[in-house]
Amino acid sequence: METRRKKSFRAVKYTLFVFCYIFWVFSAVLIAVGVYAKVAKESDAVDTLMAEPALLLIIVGSLMFTITFLGCFGALRNITLLLNVFVGILLAILLLQITAAVLGLLFSEKVQERTEQLMMKAIVRYRDDQDLENVIDFVQKKFKCCGVDSYVDWSENMYFNASTQNPSLEAYGVPFSCCVRLKNEKMENSVVSRLIYTNGCLDEMVWWGKQNLLLVGGMTLALLCIEICMMSLASVQLSQIRSVQQKHRKSSITQNLCCNRKS
Repeated sequence: METRRKKSFRAVKYTLFVFCYIFWVFSAVLIAVGVYAKVAKESDAVDTLMAEPALLLIIVGSLMFTITFLGCFGALRNITLLLNVFVGILLAILLLQITAAVLGLLFSEKVQERTEQLMMKAIVRYRDDQDLENVIDFVQKKFKCCGVDSYVDWSENMYFNASTQNPSLEAYGVPFSCCVRLKNEKMENSVVSRLIYTNGCLDEMVWWGKQNLLLVGGMTLALLCIEICMMSLASVQLSQIRSVQQKHRKSSITQNLCCNRKS
């Protein structure tokens, strides 16, 4: 019976450690990529986190690094304080995720409006941030779209602004990622739509999300399951540590009583 308990204790302990260690290494990679991207950039100006991919990677990676370190060290050394903090943080994150999902469903229009504002800010800063430029180009190529609501949004960018007073060589234009790849694609009547994508990226992304609800829902559910699994493992280990501590206390009390009787 005692051997089974020891095996169970070790299984829970090292399973939690491996889980935390994998995410700990992943978070370290995120931090490294974010720091490299941030140092490689010429500009240090920060508008918003959503418009600053490098800084976002550093912050998310740092949070993950700290949380998973607590789990790794707490599980390996059987430190109840660290495990309690680890479980508490994961529980808070889980509740925040559920709250954000519920609020997102209830106030979907406001969320979409806020997303549109952030995307417009990104368009304004397109040529000023290499990382942001790469992200926007990837999105426009992936979803075959241009701008937020339409290709006209690029006029908000100083380099593509449709004005006779604009000295830029890219005036009245759009980024190359808006250009249509002519590979047996059906041509439309409009001359513009033959050359560039005219649909906005926001609508295309929303449409993609609706068409891939199973994928998005599955990834979200998998993330929640991992968090719940890690919380459960940490809680089980805490319970096992407490039971072992209670046994040691009882045995020490028994030994003291025996010593007192002999004396």
